[in-house]
Amino acid sequence: EQLRAVGGRVCLPRDLAKMVGPEAPAKDDSFGLLRAFQSLSLSAGIFTGKQSQTPASRTDTEPCRVIVSLITDSGSMLSSGVRPPVFSTAVRSLCVGACGREDAAMERPLQRRTGGVRDFQEIPHTGSNGWINLLRFWKDGRFSLLHKHMESTFRRLGPIYREYLGSQSSVNIMLPMDIGEVFRSEGLHPRRMTLQPWATHRETRRHSKGIFLKNGTEWRADRLLLNREVMVTSAVRRFLPLLDDVAQDFCRSLRHRVETEGVGETGQRSMTLDPSPDLFRFALEASCHVLYGERIGLFSSSPSEEAERFIWAIERMLATTLPLLYLPPRLLLALRAPLWTQHATAWDHIFSHAEARIQRGYQRLQTAVGGASDGRFLGVLGQLMEAGRLSSELIKANITELMAGGVDTTAVPLQFALFEMARNPGVQERVRAQVLSSWQQASGSPQKALQGAPLLKGTIKETLRLYPVGITVQRYPVRDIVLQNYHVPAGTLVQVCLYPLGRSPEVFERPERFEPSRWSLDAASGGGFRSLAFGFGSRQCVGRRIAENEMQLLLMHILRNFKLTVSSTEELNTKYTLILQPESPPRITFTTRSL
Repeated sequence: EQLRAVGGRVCLPRDLAKMVGPEAPAKDDSFGLLRAFQSLSLSAGIFTGKQSQTPASRTDTEPCRVIVSLITDSGSMLSSGVRPPVFSTAVRSLCVGACGREDAAMERPLQRRTGGVRDFQEIPHTGSNGWINLLRFWKDGRFSLLHKHMESTFRRLGPIYREYLGSQSSVNIMLPMDIGEVFRSEGLHPRRMTLQPWATHRETRRHSKGIFLKNGTEWRADRLLLNREVMVTSAVRRFLPLLDDVAQDFCRSLRHRVETEGVGETGQRSMTLDPSPDLFRFALEASCHVLYGERIGLFSSSPSEEAERFIWAIERMLATTLPLLYLPPRLLLALRAPLWTQHATAWDHIFSHAEARIQRGYQRLQTAVGGASDGRFLGVLGQLMEAGRLSSELIKANITELMAGGVDTTAVPLQFALFEMARNPGVQERVRAQVLSSWQQASGSPQKALQGAPLLKGTIKETLRLYPVGITVQRYPVRDIVLQNYHVPAGTLVQVCLYPLGRSPEVFERPERFEPSRWSLDAASGGGFRSLAFGFGSRQCVGRRIAENEMQLLLMHILRNFKLTVSSTEELNTKYTLILQPESPPRITFTTRSL
């Protein structure tokens, strides 16, 4: 036995401790495995199971190797409190080359250095040539599986690694303790990665930029004004009834369709369908109602061509953004590359749609008595115009960004949520029981109904844990920080990788289970920085309150009206196109319930 666990710590025998380092404590003086092996080079074979192809640099003697088989029943391997990713929870073979040479690119270098904290260049990486990496990504089709690539890379290299892709470079992390350190170093004006294709479109079309594309004091001033209309409690109370109206109309429309076109007995009619087109129309209708203060009639039997074109433009914009992130947009613009042309055309459609709605909003406000809304809620657009603190150009820029970011990002999670509820009937019944009880006591108040059904919020959080819409949250620390004992300089792009985080057994107990109750107040004892689908801090998603309430209200009314089932409970295959979505939308059976 080469290793022994004492009080949650891994200890080495005296002989092995001396091989690791003469200063290492003996077996009776327990210490952490991380510190014990800090001075060694660990071959990538410890994560991949493959032998290194790099020949040993020593010629006088063979490098001393210690083969360790480590079995643990819990994730608490390291005395430092840092829990590694999933490779720590099963039998692992560690091949430690105390004198061997490290692999060039797929290595986790742990060379001894003075001062304890390791250099930035020692952070393991996936290859140092960003353009070669980018070609490999395209060749292997890895862009659509970027979330899976991140998960497997963490398994191979550990809880931190560097990634170079084209002109982009980042440090990727996944553990809550590291995320907390990044949050504490984000500064007064947090910055995230600029979506350069979007910024280039604004510049070439001479549009103002909204807060999504701004930084510094200009960002903060606009963000504080927008928070008053979309984030604070008083704003939520204003738009919640509008969202509830759309959610109830959606369910009435769907119920009528099931009752007239479905099969089965009266009162329990069933219909199996792909709900994704209806969910996209719901998200667009809800967004328009809240942002513009008007309905556009998408639940009619023949939705408008304008609405269908807008949904197409959103999907095309998202699909073309990802490959453009790693290429110089202005070069593609000069070359008139088809990829750039498609991207810019999609944005032009989005801006045209917003421009027409905004013009109608101005007309409604001007025709109101005295030029004011007389206490009526005219949507976020009306509130911003009435307040008069933002210019018309800035209002258009921010409303357009909110619209562009408010359709797919709610419609797609709703697909996942309905699928998970359908394949977990026990969970579905528990959430429904709470919903029915709360709805009965709420007397028609959507706010009271949601407050009395916390499992609805847990359902959304659990859905976004397993299927985060955006798979990363990015920040540029304003000061030097230390992550996993590596020095990370200020100004480095750090990405929090949400897909591996949400599925890690080192962070969540039984992460493969869909269990909304894990987010209840009594059960949420796992610490912070675990639910980050909307980001964190002052730069979290500005449309968060709209999206959260929109999804919860629709789920509430669907559970009141229908029982959900699926023919297969197999996992959904997913793809990434700037947002995470199913490869093929799930088909769900809706069976009517008596109200």
